Amino acid sequence: QVQLVESGGGLVQPGGSLRLSCAASGFTFSGYSMSWYRQAPGKERELVATIGPAGSITNYVDSVKGRFTISRDNAKKTVYLQMNRLKPEDTALYFCRANVLPYWGQGTQVTVSS
Repeated sequence: QVQLVESGGGLVQPGGSLRLSCAASGFTFSGYSMSWYRQAPGKERELVATIGPAGSITNYVDSVKGRFTISRDNAKKTVYLQMNRLKPEDTALYFCRANVLPYWGQGTQVTVSS
């Protein structure tokens, strides 16, 4: 069935960059908007970025505008999140989701620390 596999997280210093990937299967990928969420310990899960089915429309939470870029490759059924100028407050477990299917992957951990 639906499978979402996030990858690309890691430990990075403040000001550094990471590129997250989410490989999707089990549904018609090109027919859905895709979103990245993040959740820090003790915090609510937060919507970070969304991209439309064809990749022409994107939206971001204010705190990441100008630093993060969401993109997708429908042929590869993969959505990406390029994260630049990372800050400690970006530290969280990052998930992707097909809007609005009730499925989540295991997430990929991003830790921003010196």
